[in-house]
This record gives sequence, C-alpha cells and structure tokens, in this order.
Amino acid sequence: MTVLIPFAGLTPVPWKNGGGSTTEIAIGPPDSGFEDFDWRVSLATIEKDGTFSQFPGVDRTLALVEGHGMLLDIDGDPVLVTDGDPVIAFDGSSNVTAKLSRGGSTDFNAMTRSDRCYHTFGRRRLTGISTFVARADITVLFLAEGEALELRNEKERIGLVRFDAVVLEAGSVWKLEAGQAMIYIVDVYYHSEEDEESYE
Repeated sequence: MTVLIPFAGLTPVPWKNGGGSTTEIAIGPPDSGFEDFDWRVSLATIEKDGTFSQFPGVDRTLALVEGHGMLLDIDGDPVLVTDGDPVIAFDGSSNVTAKLSRGGSTDFNAMTRSDRCYHTFGRRRLTGISTFVARADITVLFLAEGEALELRNEKERIGLVRFDAVVLEAGSVWKLEAGQAMIYIVDVYYHSEEDEESYE
C-alpha cells in the first residue's frame, strides 16, 4: 500500500540537551518506538555542537539536507559532512560528536536494526519525467530539494512538496515528474530465513 507522509502534518520533538530537534517521518512497525523499531527515517535540525544518541544494534545513514554541514567525530575518526560529500554511514553504537560549520544543519537520517533488516541509501536528481521502480521490501522516497514532485502510475497519482515523503509498495512502478528536484531513497530489505540461519 502506498502511504503519503506530508511533512506539514508532522511534529518535531526537541532534544533533551536542547541542541536540536527530530521530526520522525516514518517508522516500522508503525506502533514501534526507539527500543523496538525495525527501521526509521527522520529529519533532524542541529542547532549547536553536541553528542549524538547511541543506538546499539542499529545501522545509520545521515545525509545533509540544508546548511553548511558539520565535522563528525566517529569513535575518534573525523569525518566532514558537506555539500560536496553529504552522506555518511556509521554504526549506531558509535560515539559520535558533531561540530557545526557556520550555523545550523538539517539532516536526513535512516536507521535499520541490523538483526532484522538492512538498508541502502541513494540520491537522485530529477529533471522532467523519469521512471522509478520500488525494488525493496520497503522503499521510502523523500523530496529533499525542489518545490514539487508528482508520482503516478495506472492506479495512483500523488503530489509531494519539499520534505514530504512517500512509502512505496514493493514492486510498484512509477513515473516521476519534476521541474528540478533531488530525492533521497531509502530501501529497506528484511533478512530472509536463509540469512537468519547463517547467523546461528
């Protein structure tokens, strides 16, 4: 089933340390929380330097959406997140601190619990009409840049504005149309029974 998630209807949650806020975009299963989600995508606003929360057993991807980026210290290794190199993947159990570069930063986050599933992350710039196939068990498409994006197929027509997201049904095929846009794509794959047996 296709699920449109309008960003205007979401509520940011301030961090306890006062350094920013997180807006949860989508989570699976839908009634899960921090301790038991399989996968989660969100948008975070970082307003001052600070330490990231740890999520043991979770794989994370962070992608810059707005701002001048930041310097991340990940278990003692410095990584610069900028417009030129905007995506970083890391272990949720890592010790991560962020030092902002010239002001606040808005960042897209994807998380998957490694013993249940894994994710891949992609960025795709759109101009005009193109085709998109949702190949994963769960595909989340997020409009990171651009005023509007239309998705359509024989059954549905969906309109997105900036920061909206849509969860696509596995195997569905879409035409995407935008003047100029950048989408972020999170593909979530659940481990098969064969994968689970190999862990034992």
